[in-house]
Amino acid sequence: MSAIARTGLAFTQSLYEQERFEEILRVAADMRHFLSASAGESVDPAEYFDEWMTSVGDGVAGYVTPKVAVGAIVGNDEGELLLVQRSDSGAWLYPTGWADVGYSPSEIVVKEVREETGILVEPVRLVALFDGLRLGFTRVPLYSLVFHCRAVGGELSPHPLECAAAGWFGEQALPSPLIGEHRWRSLAFAALRGEEIEVTFDPPREEPWAAT
Repeated sequence: MSAIARTGLAFTQSLYEQERFEEILRVAADMRHFLSASAGESVDPAEYFDEWMTSVGDGVAGYVTPKVAVGAIVGNDEGELLLVQRSDSGAWLYPTGWADVGYSPSEIVVKEVREETGILVEPVRLVALFDGLRLGFTRVPLYSLVFHCRAVGGELSPHPLECAAAGWFGEQALPSPLIGEHRWRSLAFAALRGEEIEVTFDPPREEPWAAT
C-alpha cells in the first residue's frame, strides 16, 4: 500500500490526488505500526509516514520498485552448505547481499561471499529467483537472485559487522533458526549433489492485482 501511494505521489500533478495519496500513506503507516507492534517493535506511525514521504521521488525516479539482492548456495568437498548467521536478526541464511551498481549479478555473488565469509567462489548457475517478502527474508521489498557457486579457495572468516557466525553444515545438521528454509533447503542440497534442477521461482498467486 505504501509503495502504491508513494508511486502515485511521484507522478500526480493534482493537489487533490496528492492529498488522497497522503491519506493512504498514513493508513499504511498505521498498519505497519500495528504489524511491528505484534512483532515486539514499537515505532510511531508518524515516523513511518515521514520516512516514506522523504523517499518520494519525481516521475520515473519515484516509481517504487523492489530492491535486488544476490545470494549464494556454496558447497564444500564434503557436500556441506555454507551458511552465515546475520548480526541484525540472529537468523541463519546462505550468504546474500544487495546488488551494487556497476557489477553484474555473478560478480556481486563472488564479491558478497568473499566479503561475508572469506571464501572464494566461482558461480556455476542461477538456481532461484525469490520474492524476499513472501519468504520472510526481509521487510524491505526485494527480489533475490540465488546462484549455485563452487568454493575455490579462501579461509572461513565471518565479516565482523554483518555476520555473527559462519560455517559449513550438512543437510541433517543445519543451525536454527533458518530463514525461508522450506523454499530453498532441498533445492540447495540438490544443487550441491549435482542434480539437474530447474530454476525455481515463486508461483503466481490468484491475481492479487485484479480488481475485486
